[in-house]
Amino acid sequence: MSVPTDTVSGRREPGELFGPRFELFADVLALGLCTAVACLPLVTVPAALATACTLLRRRQRYAEPCTAGRYVRALRARRWRADLTAGGLLLAFGALFAADAALAAAGLPGAVPFALFLAAVGTALAVAGLRASAREEAAADWRAALRAAALRTVRDLPGSALVLLALATAAVCAWVLPPLLFLVPGPLAAALTAVERRSGG
Repeated sequence: MSVPTDTVSGRREPGELFGPRFELFADVLALGLCTAVACLPLVTVPAALATACTLLRRRQRYAEPCTAGRYVRALRARRWRADLTAGGLLLAFGALFAADAALAAAGLPGAVPFALFLAAVGTALAVAGLRASAREEAAADWRAALRAAALRTVRDLPGSALVLLALATAAVCAWVLPPLLFLVPGPLAAALTAVERRSGG
C-alpha cells in the first residue's frame, strides 16, 4: 500500500482544515484513551501498550488512521495466552518490588544501599519492558521482544534515557492532572515507537 504524498510531505490540501500533524495528535489522544481503558484490568497492560505501538507503526508506514475500531480489532487479534502471561509476570514483579521497598523503608541494616540497588534494577526492568512493548516481536513472541529490548536497553543508552524521560513525563502529568491518566498512554506509546524506530528497531 502506498503512502499518500500529502501525508509524507506534511502539507495540507487546499481547503483542508487540519493537516497531518493535527491528525496524528488526534490519533495519539484516541489511542491514549483506548489504551487506558484496556489497561484497567492491569494484567492486560503489556497487550494494551503493545497494540497502541503496533497501530502507530502502521500509521507511519501505511498512513492508516488509529481509530478505536482498529484498536479493538488489533487487540482482539492478539495471542492472549502469551499476553496474559506477560501481564501476570508484570504484576508479580510489581508486588515483589513493592514488598522489597517496604522492607527497605523499615530501617533495617543495609536498607539504603539495598534501596538504591532496587531502584536501579527496577528502572532497568521498566525501560526494557517498555521497549519490548514497542518491538514488532511483541505481537507474537514476548520472549524474543524482551531479549531484543534488553540488548537494546544496554547498547542504546541515549534511547533508554529517552524512554525513561517519556515515562517520567507521563507520570508527572498524571500526578499533576489525574484526568490525564486516561490520555498519557497515547503519547507514551508514540514516544516508545519513535525511540525504537530511531534506533533501528
